[in-house]
Amino acid sequence: MRLAAQIVVAYFMLLLLSAVWRLFPCSELVPDIAVLIAAYLGLTAREQAAPSVASAVLIGYLADLLFGTPTGLIALISGLTCTACHLIQGRLLVRGSMFTTVFSGLIALAAGLFTILVRSFAGLLPPGWGSEFGTLALSVVITALLGPIVFRTCRYVDSRFARTRRERDAAASGMIG
Repeated sequence: MRLAAQIVVAYFMLLLLSAVWRLFPCSELVPDIAVLIAAYLGLTAREQAAPSVASAVLIGYLADLLFGTPTGLIALISGLTCTACHLIQGRLLVRGSMFTTVFSGLIALAAGLFTILVRSFAGLLPPGWGSEFGTLALSVVITALLGPIVFRTCRYVDSRFARTRRERDAAASGMIG
């Protein structure tokens, strides 16, 4: 039920972003909200990663549909991000807005570089693809700045589905992992 609620909240965040972001002057620099939510799902997956990865792929697919990217691109990146974050979750404590901002930037950078790599193998890069790295750098900054807000929203949803008072307090305070 927690993952279903995370998917619904992610859908509304993506829907709001896709509707409002076009009004900003630099509309080609879209923050990667789907990857941030996938990272959160990977960090909070306990024993089994499969439900979280499936949820991340579904959120990525919804982002593909809403943003008009090639079908499956953000879904693939979100699934791989969730898996990678699940593998490092035992060694990582994401707490505090500064660390969350840095972590979000690193996740956005890795996902952006992998997206460029996948697009180059698929032949989807434009001829002058050098500008992709400039766009990536600015998109990483915007994603990093929105990271604490996204993580706080996901923690709020988790705290609503906590079974015990201890889990609720841990989710609300930002203890991930």
